[in-house]
Amino acid sequence: MGGYRFAIFDTAIGACGVAWGDRGIHAVQLPMGSEDKTRNRIRQRYGDIPEAVPTTEVQAAIDGMVELLAGKPNDLREVVLDLAEVPEFNRGVYEIARAIPPGKTLTYGDIAKKLGGVELSRDVGQALGRNPCPIVVPCHRVLAAGDKPGGFSANGGVVTKLKMLEIEGAVVNYTPSLFD
Repeated sequence: MGGYRFAIFDTAIGACGVAWGDRGIHAVQLPMGSEDKTRNRIRQRYGDIPEAVPTTEVQAAIDGMVELLAGKPNDLREVVLDLAEVPEFNRGVYEIARAIPPGKTLTYGDIAKKLGGVELSRDVGQALGRNPCPIVVPCHRVLAAGDKPGGFSANGGVVTKLKMLEIEGAVVNYTPSLFD
């Protein structure tokens, strides 16, 4: 991962991480329970990249993520991402997800229809499960059919997803049951 650096930053949901290179932000790491665990997870995923002081652009992205997770409706659309290593289909999913305003949601099926058909819903879910830049690409705003939360691969799973939606003021009529 030549040229990549990372930083850890505090948010309302815990210590997050961000990795970047010359072309933009490459990854965002949701909290893993502690700064050290978040730092270790970044290094597991991206190798022994150095921790560094964020550039002006990266610091602006960090500030935006902190604001969003503190309840300010920052849509983060100005954040430049480096998704060069991401498959084209996934980039299309992420582009649609980035257009969902804070406090609003779409379903996997809604995104699938925009990409060609509801039968792509599972592919949309898989793309979101591989999202390298959660928060900036707001996969937490994408729900399963019936406004159920669906999966969330971050530490804390669906609880983290629901907390992020609650912070943004999204209304999710969801009560967990034994059958979820």
